[in-house]
Amino acid sequence: MLEELIPDTTETPAASVSRQSSPETTSSRESVKILVMGSLKGVNNMIQTLYRLGFAQPYEWSPPQPTANSGEVVSMLIRQLLIS
Repeated sequence: MLEELIPDTTETPAASVSRQSSPETTSSRESVKILVMGSLKGVNNMIQTLYRLGFAQPYEWSPPQPTANSGEVVSMLIRQLLIS
């Protein structure tokens, strides 16, 4: 499963920073929210796993908040992307 989270550096991502601007395209910023839901232990474990993979620092995630489901919490990470 961890192999699925490791980015393939040979592919060009759909949302990226463009160094060249052309008259036909305009770039805009978009907020993307990443949610992790599960038990507190599971959420913390996933955040640490994503940190080890270089995805995000643990302090970038919101504090875990309870959901409507007993024993379940959610933590959110917001990323700003340039979309062209």
